Amino acid sequence: MKKYALAIHGGAGTILPSMMTPALEMAYNEALEKALKAGQVILQNEGSALEAVEAAVKVMEDSPLFNAGRGAVFSNEGTNEMEASIMCGKHRIAGAIAEVKSVKNPISLAKKVLEDDRFVFLNGKGAERYADQFDELKKVSPDYFYTEERYNQWQAVKNEDRALLDHDGASNLQHEDPIIQNQDAKGGDYKFGTVGAVALDMEGNLAAATSTGGLTNKKFGRLGDSALIGCGTYADNHSCAVSCTGYGEHFIQNTVARDISARMEFGGMSLKEAANKVVMDQLVKCNGEGGIIAIDKDGNIELVFNSEGMYRGKVCSDQELPMVAIYR
Repeated sequence: MKKYALAIHGGAGTILPSMMTPALEMAYNEALEKALKAGQVILQNEGSALEAVEAAVKVMEDSPLFNAGRGAVFSNEGTNEMEASIMCGKHRIAGAIAEVKSVKNPISLAKKVLEDDRFVFLNGKGAERYADQFDELKKVSPDYFYTEERYNQWQAVKNEDRALLDHDGASNLQHEDPIIQNQDAKGGDYKFGTVGAVALDMEGNLAAATSTGGLTNKKFGRLGDSALIGCGTYADNHSCAVSCTGYGEHFIQNTVARDISARMEFGGMSLKEAANKVVMDQLVKCNGEGGIIAIDKDGNIELVFNSEGMYRGKVCSDQELPMVAIYR
């Protein structure tokens, strides 16, 4: 019997029930369910894993709740600079983009790069010019990415020599969204985050995708793991598909996504064993906070994180009602 599986994440960190209003929690759950549904419909209709992860990530890029697309954070220069990558497990081909400022859905641009055998990774103005070739890639003005919360986070630290995770420094800031505004009044340290999706389609093919706005007040063209194949994103039909979320430097230094796949391929580990070894042992030893979502070639799903919480969800042919969760 053919089967499918899909998992998503919307960021990981210190996410506690005491830091959430019921309205904000509901908003996150609804956004996660919407993203899962977008990918699930494709998989149920025998669409590809690649199409499914793109669709799921696009939904989260369109939501201001997550640090990707519309909700992207501000750099030190006051711009929204986005990164994304996507990988096909069947052919082990990938596409990645970084420092993109005007493409509404960065993950779709990354997919265009994947489909072009001349490139794997395009950056900055070159990536923007490449996007101009495709009418279906919607371009937007900088105002589209502006949210009051993100702007206030940047204002609080723009004169300091530091960058913040997208969820830091949120307390006592004002937001244009009344749901988030109410949370701020409580002094909550709620989370926004990098987004990602992994999928197995009915043909047995795996795919992974990740998208982010990076760090608040990032400088000098800093890039994280989300656009780096093998670090924040990886897919191989012989092992698994992985998408990561957390402090990018640690995920880069430990090539987390590829390491999980390699432990399965060369070490004979199960997906569960490999994911837990990397996230709960290797990353912890270097103070690396975050998590991963992963699916193996048999449709097993792992949602592993060493932080207090991770926005996450999964759905599969054996359990067609979406499961979403936030806290540990």
